[in-house]
Amino acid sequence: MATELHDLTAVDQAAAIRRGELSSTELVGHYLSRVAAHGATVGAFVTVTAELARTQAAAADAAPPAGRGPLHGVPTAIKDLTLTAGVRTTFGSAAFADYVPPVDADVVRALRAAGMISLGKTTTSELGSSLYSEGLVAPPARNPWHLAYTAGGSSGGAAAAVAAGLVPVAQGSDGGGSVRIPAALCGLVGYKPSRGVISGGPLGSGAFGLPTHGPIGRTVGDVAAMLDAMAGRVPGEPFLAPPLPEGGYLATARRAAPGRLRIGRFTAPMLADEPVDPACLAAVDGAAEALAAAGHEVVEVAAPLRPEVWPLFETIWYVLALAPVPPEREESLLPLTRLMRQRGAAISAGTLSATLAELQSLVRAGLRATDHCDLLLCPTLATPQAPVGWFAETGDPDDDFDRQRRFSPYCAIFNVTGQPSVSLPVATTPDGLPVGVLLTGRYGEDERVVAAAAELERVTGGWDRHPAIWTAPASANVNNA
Repeated sequence: MATELHDLTAVDQAAAIRRGELSSTELVGHYLSRVAAHGATVGAFVTVTAELARTQAAAADAAPPAGRGPLHGVPTAIKDLTLTAGVRTTFGSAAFADYVPPVDADVVRALRAAGMISLGKTTTSELGSSLYSEGLVAPPARNPWHLAYTAGGSSGGAAAAVAAGLVPVAQGSDGGGSVRIPAALCGLVGYKPSRGVISGGPLGSGAFGLPTHGPIGRTVGDVAAMLDAMAGRVPGEPFLAPPLPEGGYLATARRAAPGRLRIGRFTAPMLADEPVDPACLAAVDGAAEALAAAGHEVVEVAAPLRPEVWPLFETIWYVLALAPVPPEREESLLPLTRLMRQRGAAISAGTLSATLAELQSLVRAGLRATDHCDLLLCPTLATPQAPVGWFAETGDPDDDFDRQRRFSPYCAIFNVTGQPSVSLPVATTPDGLPVGVLLTGRYGEDERVVAAAAELERVTGGWDRHPAIWTAPASANVNNA
């Protein structure tokens, strides 16, 4: 029996609610007390919607039992980059510090329809443009395992909230690793689904298919259950959704039976000629050994793409920074954001078109070269952790951007390809900080990725480890310390 409600997994919390052993109101109250105590310590939230959450929890408790989903009544949080009607959504930027959207993102509607209760908006990087969450509208998102280190980005607040026990699962989004990077840093499971599995609507152009919403949680089962809640076809989406697995992703995780797989292992960085930290290499070795012991064939492969692809990706990333910002608010943006937008504005349509065509040719070649593998295994990051403030410490936004590339030279490639990719917290550094690895499948084969992740979780004994803040008392004095 768990000693605290937040010790339960999200799936177990929902099961307790269904059995009448726990109410959503009680659960939401428990988590709100932890947010009040520890939210500012880890920089998890920009906006907390306590009263709205209590109202929704009461409605969830009053809902008829028939039709309740696997996460009905369970708390979550929405990234501050994601439109939420009637709730301040700043996109991580002082330029939008008071913006309140009139509409919900499709994924927010889906989570609400599944009966999940949002406690508020989690910290993100400005316009989602960097892999750390240190802006002007909220405290920096800190790693609950060591508060001197970043929780990552752009879904840094989401990961900090889950790792600190402030919500059991959280919604994030991933355009270049923004779910998987924070998950790796904070010792969590972060899942980027295949392009099209989760709607990106109702606004936006699709951003060349790079970004997608995705869940962050402590276990593969929790992440799979939240993926079930988020996934679904929505009319007008620009990308065809792959078929959902029979019984859903949670059922797939519970079976944990991917069949015998050929798994291609590589450690060469794909976006930078950067030495890889021994702890990251050891994590891949450990995962490969566990997968081989489970009966899979693990083979060495060349990385699908090499650092020569970086200038192409860089061009696209600059263009993606051109989110609409009122001209009078441009000066409110951070130096890195302004630099990226200036460079993006200088890229012609012809250059962008040629860049996309060349990148797609390289992607085709890389995927054909690795198509003999059912899954790919590689590090999530080239370095396990980074201190808060490290990326921007020189004050040079060029250096900031380059440090990000060298820190994370793996994740973004799988945004370009649209493949399903999950970061799993399989290891720790010698001083006990989390280290992640990526498992990536063929496009549309999310069922196989979820099943393999669940099997790896099972054969290794699981990764539901907690930092010291997990057991810290829920006292408001913590915020004032």
